[in-house]
Amino acid sequence: MNVSEALTVLVAARDEEGSIAETVAALRAAFPEAEVLVADDGSRDGTAAEAEGAGARVVRLPRLGKGQALSLAERDAEPGRLLLCDADLRGDPSPLLDEDADLVVASFEERDGGGLGIAKRGAQELIRLLGGFEAREPLSGQRALSPAARQACFPLAPGFGCEVRMTIDALRAGLDVRETELPLRHRPTGRDLPGFLHRGRQLLDAVLACGPTATNFRGLRLPLVGSAFATREPIVTAIGLADDLLSGPERGVRSHVRAGATTGTLKALAIPLYGLARTRSFSGALLVGLAANFFNQLDTRPGRALKLYLALAPLVRAPLLPAVLVAPYDLGEMTMLGDAGSNALGALLGLSSVDRLTGRGRKLAIAALAGLNLLGELQSLGDLIERSPFLSQLDRLGRPD
Repeated sequence: MNVSEALTVLVAARDEEGSIAETVAALRAAFPEAEVLVADDGSRDGTAAEAEGAGARVVRLPRLGKGQALSLAERDAEPGRLLLCDADLRGDPSPLLDEDADLVVASFEERDGGGLGIAKRGAQELIRLLGGFEAREPLSGQRALSPAARQACFPLAPGFGCEVRMTIDALRAGLDVRETELPLRHRPTGRDLPGFLHRGRQLLDAVLACGPTATNFRGLRLPLVGSAFATREPIVTAIGLADDLLSGPERGVRSHVRAGATTGTLKALAIPLYGLARTRSFSGALLVGLAANFFNQLDTRPGRALKLYLALAPLVRAPLLPAVLVAPYDLGEMTMLGDAGSNALGALLGLSSVDRLTGRGRKLAIAALAGLNLLGELQSLGDLIERSPFLSQLDRLGRPD
């Protein structure tokens, strides 16, 4: 690693009052030429003030998660090398910068606390399968990144999955990844309920981080979980997932049509044809296709499409369980529906509406959806929602600030 390049020490912290000042002071003493940047992940105590008092620059953020906090704060760091450290770190991590590698991960000489090793072994297996690397400490938060590793890995995967996906991303980019053993310590997690819950969350986040991801409106990289709706609507979910994974920069039906053979064009044709096959009626095909496209247009902020679905689903007896399970993760900006999820929501509502609406009611529903789709093509539905005080307040309900 080129020691002549600027260095930023980046620390993610949440509710670390009483310990963050010691960490910052130690890092400033170890790296006097570097800026210590603390990503305050929505702390509800004096973490931010304490870190600033110890000499760090603090980026105050909504409560989103470790990977999200590091990703947002990294934008405020100067170009160059990064040293990532946990807020409860004790010991000297400077030997990480002595290694001639792009990503250097610290492994602790002595194990302090811990559980049964399930989360660690699961993370090791994910890195081995997806990156071909035998990691000793897949979950270690003490990491040195060269500018090349920084470019390959940021924005990070969300939550506690950020370290696992970081290693995989660096390996897939052909970068040199190494581990080095250091006499470091951090606050141990025991074999109690909070400890097991923490490690369970680590494993879940790691699994989600290793699947398909997309970038949300904040520029955060989140797992796509729309495939969860495949249990109720596999065909439309698969069509939407293909668009998630293969689509280009086109947005809206008009831009896809102008671009020619795109996954969006395929989706615009395939979903109504699927609706026609399922309902055996032209009006049913219109309901399914228009509803799927409308929910796709609507899903530009966390929870927006799910809130409308949960409000309308009981009226037409559409299935609720998948949406209820996914909603907290979508609202909390831990996952994204993607086209797979938003299209599936619309299709589920459309198919259920065919069974409940006949005659005039079905014609009114088709007319309303056609009008909303046209409106979404001409101007942003999100902007219209933001300009309405009532809709804007409802839209923000349950989301991070």
